[in-house]
Amino acid sequence: MKIRTGAASEEEFVIPLTSMTDIIFLLLLFYMVCTTSFEQERALDVKLPAAESSDEPPPRELVISVLEDGRVILNGAEVSHEALIDSLRSTAAAAPETPVTIRGHRAARHEAIVGVMDACGLAGLTNLSVGTVREERG
Repeated sequence: MKIRTGAASEEEFVIPLTSMTDIIFLLLLFYMVCTTSFEQERALDVKLPAAESSDEPPPRELVISVLEDGRVILNGAEVSHEALIDSLRSTAAAAPETPVTIRGHRAARHEAIVGVMDACGLAGLTNLSVGTVREERG
């Protein structure tokens, strides 16, 4: 495509597409990584209790799920109470202000959830919250 500019130059007008292609591929990669990083938590069948003041969890938090039968899930894997404390201690040693959200199934025993809270306290993590979902009013 040639553009006449009034001068006698015969330069061809070219749109550089290399940079635009790089940006498109970076955006595609970003969206692929973001959409697959939350699959671990969505794969668990934890039905959260309702609360009016429920918010989305803050970024870079530690999420511990307590299933209906009392099993504890950390980072997508079932852990024992001792392994949970060890993992929490290593997290607290690296970043003691790390927020922890405990997602207890609404039918889980209170004792199991308190056990997870106690493990967080023993490890030195004090920024705890309990995961809930917003109550539907209708």
